[in-house]
Amino acid sequence: MHFLALASDYDGTLADDGNIADATWDALRRLQTSGRKLILVTGRSFADLARALPQFDAFDGIVAENGAILYCPAGHRTVPLSSGLPNSLVERLQLRKVEPLWIGDIILATRIENTQEILEAVRQLDLELGIVTNNHTIMVLPAGVNKATGLVAALDELGIPAQRVVSIGDGENDRALFESTGCGVAVANAPAIVKKTADLVTEGASGAGVSELIDRVIATDLAEVKSCIEGRRADIARMAA
Repeated sequence: MHFLALASDYDGTLADDGNIADATWDALRRLQTSGRKLILVTGRSFADLARALPQFDAFDGIVAENGAILYCPAGHRTVPLSSGLPNSLVERLQLRKVEPLWIGDIILATRIENTQEILEAVRQLDLELGIVTNNHTIMVLPAGVNKATGLVAALDELGIPAQRVVSIGDGENDRALFESTGCGVAVANAPAIVKKTADLVTEGASGAGVSELIDRVIATDLAEVKSCIEGRRADIARMAA
């Protein structure tokens, strides 16, 4: 067995309107029954995810806040993977009445329409931060934090190499996952720019796409496309050199 784990985004991938369909849950259970691990990697704040997804223990690891927080169900441990954003930034955005403003334990987010306000506040305060867009949302994170760095922390806990992980998502912030794992898969509802950076694209959207991928991994371990993925990545590496 080559691929030992699936790392999946939540909204727009596993879940539609914040809910995971019964058929998708069945597929996730099939994956774990096959001996593989299941890791959730989401941009949601930990508190928001807890409200939307009470079944935390169904996963072998959870990365929240776009890589800033790790939850280990086996030991019921929550581990911050970075220090928080400076209070001055939050205060500046609140003073400028940037709304809505979603403040997590470590990161903050707002609608993409507020991008200019975010960039201006970061520039005025002379901060070095990471700024990531995801569909209709813009997130502000500590520098160097993304879904890939959060996944590395989860994989360290599980003892699994990143190259033996399949990742799946629908957003621009999932491209970091695609680049850092052995196979990156975009669901059918992902934007074109996300599909372009994926190794595979599912025929099904959201949860149906996840189920499709899981059944394919269980059936063949993606052996039929492994050489194509390796060749594609070699081409990208040569182009970047």
